[in-house]
Amino acid sequence: MAKLSAGILLFQIEPELQFLLVHPGGPFFKKKDEGCWSIPKGEIEEGEDAEAAARRECKEELGVALSMESIFLEQITQKGGKQVFAWACECDFALRKQIEESDIEEVCEKFEMEWPPRSGKKAMFAEIDKAEFFTYEVARIKINPAQIPFLDRLLVHLKTEGRIS
Repeated sequence: MAKLSAGILLFQIEPELQFLLVHPGGPFFKKKDEGCWSIPKGEIEEGEDAEAAARRECKEELGVALSMESIFLEQITQKGGKQVFAWACECDFALRKQIEESDIEEVCEKFEMEWPPRSGKKAMFAEIDKAEFFTYEVARIKINPAQIPFLDRLLVHLKTEGRIS
């Protein structure tokens, strides 16, 4: 059975449209950039509402509780078969400042893994090591290619609503 995840695509319209993406922590992604960033997301726990899981993951990864209205961006299936449900929430200046000023590696959840491989030693790593806002053009390059539809769907929604041209 495919794993299910849920996440939030935070965005800001002023002074220009930008999207918040997170870079995965741990040694495998340390030197990787293009195509490996993601929306803040995580697994949906058994019996948990998908949107509630997305908001929980934002709290666990970014240290911020979200109470604003959301826009459902539907779901995508990533390369390994994981299904990801996403919502978008508009980020105000205060929330953006809170995220930018926090030490993401300290705020987010940690995971343990054997490192170096086959060494028998365990090490702790932050789930994410960076969170940054990017323009649409840059976000399309940075984000996991399977998640590009989230950016595109939000862009269409904002244009349809007359929020951007």
